[in-house]
Amino acid sequence: MSLDPESSPSTSRDWFYPSPSILNSSTSSRIFKHPKRFSTNPRIPKTNYPNPKPFNPPSTQQSFSSSSNSLPRSEVKYAAIRRRIDSSNRREKTQVLDYSSENVSAQKTEKTFFSMEQAISSKGVNHLMGLQLKKRWNLALYVVVIVITFSSLLYKNFSLHSQVDDLQDQLSKLNVRLKACSLLDSVDNLDVIPEENDLYSNRRLKVFALLVSLTSLSIPLLIYIYIDYVSKWLRSAENVLEEVSLNKQLEYRVDVFLSLHPYAKPLALLVATLLLICLGGLALFGVTDDSLAHCLWLSWTYVADSGNHTNSEGIGPRLVSVSISFGGMLIFAMMLGLVSDAISEKFDSLRKGKSEVVEKNHTLILGWSDKLGSLLNQLAIANHSLGGGTVVVMAERDKEEMELDIAKMEFDFKGTSVICRSGSPLILADLKKVSVSKARAVIVLAEDGNADQSDARALRTVLSLTGVKEGLKGHIVVELSDLDNEVLVKLVGGELVETVVAHDVIGRLMIQCARQPGLAQIWEDILGFENCEFYIKRWSQLDGMHFEDVLISFPDAIPCGVKAASCGGKIILNPDDSYVLQEGDEVLVIAEDDDTYAPTALPMVKEASFIDFARPARKPQKILLSGWRRDIDDMIVVLDAFLAPGSELWMFNEVLEKERDKKLIEGGLDINRLVNITLVNREGNAVIRRHLESLPLESFDSILILADESVEDSALQADSRSLATLLLIRDIQAKRLPCRETMVSRGSFSQGSWMGEMQQASDQSVIISEILDPRTKNLLSMSKISDYVLSNELVSMALAMVAEDRQINNVLEELFAEEGNEMHIRPSDLYLREEEELSFYEILLRARKRREIVIGYRLVNAERAVINPPAKNEKRRWSTKDVFVVIAEKE
Repeated sequence: MSLDPESSPSTSRDWFYPSPSILNSSTSSRIFKHPKRFSTNPRIPKTNYPNPKPFNPPSTQQSFSSSSNSLPRSEVKYAAIRRRIDSSNRREKTQVLDYSSENVSAQKTEKTFFSMEQAISSKGVNHLMGLQLKKRWNLALYVVVIVITFSSLLYKNFSLHSQVDDLQDQLSKLNVRLKACSLLDSVDNLDVIPEENDLYSNRRLKVFALLVSLTSLSIPLLIYIYIDYVSKWLRSAENVLEEVSLNKQLEYRVDVFLSLHPYAKPLALLVATLLLICLGGLALFGVTDDSLAHCLWLSWTYVADSGNHTNSEGIGPRLVSVSISFGGMLIFAMMLGLVSDAISEKFDSLRKGKSEVVEKNHTLILGWSDKLGSLLNQLAIANHSLGGGTVVVMAERDKEEMELDIAKMEFDFKGTSVICRSGSPLILADLKKVSVSKARAVIVLAEDGNADQSDARALRTVLSLTGVKEGLKGHIVVELSDLDNEVLVKLVGGELVETVVAHDVIGRLMIQCARQPGLAQIWEDILGFENCEFYIKRWSQLDGMHFEDVLISFPDAIPCGVKAASCGGKIILNPDDSYVLQEGDEVLVIAEDDDTYAPTALPMVKEASFIDFARPARKPQKILLSGWRRDIDDMIVVLDAFLAPGSELWMFNEVLEKERDKKLIEGGLDINRLVNITLVNREGNAVIRRHLESLPLESFDSILILADESVEDSALQADSRSLATLLLIRDIQAKRLPCRETMVSRGSFSQGSWMGEMQQASDQSVIISEILDPRTKNLLSMSKISDYVLSNELVSMALAMVAEDRQINNVLEELFAEEGNEMHIRPSDLYLREEEELSFYEILLRARKRREIVIGYRLVNAERAVINPPAKNEKRRWSTKDVFVVIAEKE
């Protein structure tokens, strides 16, 4: 096939479709020569094109220019499909014409076209995106130029109008001056020249001010458009669709800055206000004749009050003043939002307890439990003599709920302020919020629930407290649930920590009360701050005195021991009479308050003759333990140390007998090493009457009703179970014991009533009930059918006492331990004869012959004991049925 040099591929698409002339001329002769190669399909009529030309396959360069120039942009993407159709038509026609050489060249050309146009299409897309971005940028520049041009024209219009007014004023002035003095024309001409120069320079300054204000307003828009353009250009150039744009990154940085800096929002608002005032003042200066200072003042008035622009005259001043007033409305709306948010945030912080406590020398309580009410009551009583104090409570509860629960507590705070905060003691920021470093004492309450989990949390709290950077001013009082965890907490806290093991204290106290009925009430009086409690103080005037003389030196207190400086500050309870107080020694006393006692001159006390009554030997006892506690193995060890040989300890609970020995061994108890007691196991439910009737209840000397381990998490449920067990036991005892016909002297119940029968049964045996809820105390005290131990309240008293003076913890530990000194209730016949008249000091000196310290007494007809009695030097007649409360070594 020959190529036509005169063919123009740029104006037609004939190189895609062969012209009719070629088809008609070149193929007609061949059709008849090869009739067998005719297609069976009907011929499709060809369209007659104007100016037909023979088909000339272009070269690669020609085809590229032809395709790029002849095809419109919208048809580029369909070029590949059309080429495939053309190539198939050409192949069919070539077969008909048997044009093998031209067929090969056409196929090669076809492949070249397809590969080239693929590359052109990919480059065209990128080129198209670049053109669109370029058009956007040009459009933004055109808009800015138009705005600036329009503003300058507007200003020129306003300035020409003002110049006309100025010229008219000047002409009127000149006319007046010419009329007044025609001889000074030359001088007047000289004066006019500088005024014209000043007017020209002032006009230039106003134009510059207006341009500065417009440019300043346009810069942020230009920067935003530029950032958007650069971001899109980078994404299109690198072909990375996931890349974050620059404007989003800028917005993110601004958000982070505003969130990290608390004063960023008001500062940004202040800067925006100043910019608005400055730019508005410059714009007013450019469109008015006023001075720059006056324009800035007008701009501030427009920002502060949007109605001040009503006096503006002229299009330019009005347009500028309206713009400033609109910006002022936006700024004041944002300012109102910021102020409203700040006030709401402050009130929410106060309501949720997130604000900081600015206090010092306060008592800090960490945690929340049923003991909190009694603890707050004791702290309020302790601070009453000081005019009140401050107690801060921090727990992981809502502040409003804590305040509501504290408000429901029915006692007088006596001037003490209770502040609640919501937070975790494990977070140092929350501890700093309650001024932990300035507190004089920190009390860590045990949580209700599992003992091991509660002690583990207490251990973590102690670790947090020891990690305070500022250090702690006061000491830490930690309430623990298990005695085995005490060593670890003391190891972590060191000298800062004082521990009170609630379960151990109550268990030992129940054993002491079972052996000596009435001791629970005495412990309530001593541990609480309402009556008398322990105090330690130094008195230099007592140096060199024997302890025997010190005993009668305090008319309003009873000395119990000495804090010996020579022994490293160790507290010696009940020392020898020959002990001489040294310099630095302090005296431990029982007094009503720390400011109610002081030593005086030695009184004249007649030493009574010592009566050597033989102390009755201890008798074996039979004790029943109803219920199962975690520390029951420790209680068994203490009972074995306190009871006489041959005693029996009956254990009645729902734990299977086969599992009891295993649990006791796991607790560290070796049954074979018990010396004084014999264990008797009985299995049953303490609230089922038939199970209790199987026990010899009338033969027990003491019965201990424990808060069972299965229900100790719920105070009300545990107390209900203990109360039901108590009533069932008393009823069974009343029916088994012989009935007396006398009236019950301790109450108003008659002998025939069921309560009277129970009271008669209570004279035969002692029942000690472990009570967790203080509300149950009233039920037991009214019935008078049981001695009781109010465990939560006693533990709260001990915590408050140790918080006020950490040295008292050593005294309590010795009084509750198996060895050393303890509290006893002694019959009066050990110290006096019937109807003998003696003063309390004389009885005190008689008791010293037995190495005992008498701290109080209970008369035969009295319901409560008197601790630290007044008028100790007055004589009175005593009865052998009276009892005395003493501190003595364990028997």
